[in-house]
Amino acid sequence: MELKPDRLAAQLEREPLRPAYLIAGAEPLLVLEAADAVRAKARAEGCTEREVFEADDRSFDWDEVSASFQAMGLFSRLRLIDLRLPTGKPGKDGAEVISTFCADPPADTILLVTANEWSKAHAGKWSEAIARIGHIAIAWPVKPHEWSEWIERRLRMRGVQADRDAVEHLAGRTEGNLLAAAQEIDKLALLVDPGEVLGVERMDALVADAARFDVFRLVDAALVGQPAQVARMLATLRAEGLAVPALLGMVVMELQRLAALSRVQARGGNLMAEFKAQRVWDSKQAVYKRALGRHAAGHWDALLAEIGRVDRASKGRAPGDPWQLLERVLLAVAEPRAFKLIAVHA
Repeated sequence: MELKPDRLAAQLEREPLRPAYLIAGAEPLLVLEAADAVRAKARAEGCTEREVFEADDRSFDWDEVSASFQAMGLFSRLRLIDLRLPTGKPGKDGAEVISTFCADPPADTILLVTANEWSKAHAGKWSEAIARIGHIAIAWPVKPHEWSEWIERRLRMRGVQADRDAVEHLAGRTEGNLLAAAQEIDKLALLVDPGEVLGVERMDALVADAARFDVFRLVDAALVGQPAQVARMLATLRAEGLAVPALLGMVVMELQRLAALSRVQARGGNLMAEFKAQRVWDSKQAVYKRALGRHAAGHWDALLAEIGRVDRASKGRAPGDPWQLLERVLLAVAEPRAFKLIAVHA
């Protein structure tokens, strides 16, 4: 049976660990938190051994996973095999390895498969095999009409009380960006007094002073491919009187990071090692991979060069409206078709 990530967390509290779990979807925060719940349950049941496999390209050696399934745990009665499948497609070899495991799972081994993409086309006999002995949880995108309810539920989980208007205000500020909303709610949990019920004015006072968080949200919207949200956020920041140079530091840092990652990916290098070198943590890797998939390696260098033009325009050293030039760059990050605007005006 397919569960929502929060239902999986509740299920874990009511039953012993099952032999296998598949957690997938395009919402990296929800996938990460559901997977963390499985890992926490495994630790609570005595698991001290964990092996991580990144099946991120066709050259991945599935024999290593198969060998790990057959190995006995050395130091604990329970092992966790943490298999990360970014595309949600294990291929023929991977599907066979997973199905074989599920046909006769070792008593000392738990399989956790996570994937950053999922649709009906991804499902197959291998996922059906997981469902027979374990659970499948799919992190479907939160729909616009569900957004306020998700915010309210998240606030309750963090012990924060807010009236309806305050919830709607926070929902409008974060506009469907789960990572940004989670950051704001975690911040509120630290700032709000016990028993305090937030009204809209108090909510606004607590979140409005965080221009730094607004920049994070802007960059995140570009990375996850939300061009309409990028345009709205830039218009809001401009109306609030923020200067373009205040935004450029974060934008330049992210474009430099993506350019470095894209070069490693283009030459078939170790992308996971580069993630570590670039200090991209697990919770954000899926976001960067989605962004990398939109552009060829050379495009990121072109976007970096264009940011130099934005910087010069913001200082009066080059022609053009710096806000429009910045919007052009961020829209190109979010939407490949917008990159032609960079090429035309370069």
